[in-house]
Amino acid sequence: MQSSGTPDISIVVPVHDEAGAAGPLAREIADAFAGRPHEIIFVDDASRDSTLAELRALTGELPTLRVLAHTSNAGQSRAVRTGVLAARGAIIVTLDGDGQNPPADAPRLADALLAAPPTVALVGGVRQKRQDSEAKLWASRWANRIRKRLLGDDADDTGCGLKAFRREVFLRLPYFDHIHRYLPALVIREGYENRYLPVGHRHRETGRSKYTNWGRLRASVSDLLGVVWLKSRSRRPGPVSEY
Repeated sequence: MQSSGTPDISIVVPVHDEAGAAGPLAREIADAFAGRPHEIIFVDDASRDSTLAELRALTGELPTLRVLAHTSNAGQSRAVRTGVLAARGAIIVTLDGDGQNPPADAPRLADALLAAPPTVALVGGVRQKRQDSEAKLWASRWANRIRKRLLGDDADDTGCGLKAFRREVFLRLPYFDHIHRYLPALVIREGYENRYLPVGHRHRETGRSKYTNWGRLRASVSDLLGVVWLKSRSRRPGPVSEY
């Protein structure tokens, strides 16, 4: 079931094999945005467990919940893009589907973006007191240093799934797999600004991570070089006049 009015904010959540986590997360998001025109879009990326069934069972309880499903597994970035394409709100908020991003923090990011000038296209979360293994934290620190040196972006935590951004700006960006890790650099490439706010981070209560440190490294090398190339090929026209 969908709400009748046009929402101001669309919350997009990609999920894959998150049985037991997706349902409670949907309820938390609904509570966080209660009283505000919003829609919640969960995109099931061809889960092999009961994730999709659990979400579909909630649509009667949560009137702003929409559930989309991929037939084939296409990855987190494609699931986010599917949700953004379907979204009706001008402001998109994304959260990871594992429940580690506290939904209570999401309205702060959306409000910061709504209050910002049009030149600001993204407000990203920066996770405080991360509940991850030492190996994952070490890999993240090194990846951030290398990425910032090569791309010159201003993000300290691109791996945080909690972000708010303008839908029309996102749809201008060149799409590729794993784009969700490079949004700050691509937003700057398009001529916009980013801002950042501290957010919480929780232990994963169900399921397991879809990525390993080696898997992230293997994908990030080619992705990083690709974004370096995209930056080098960017030419902006400045303000556009119409006569």
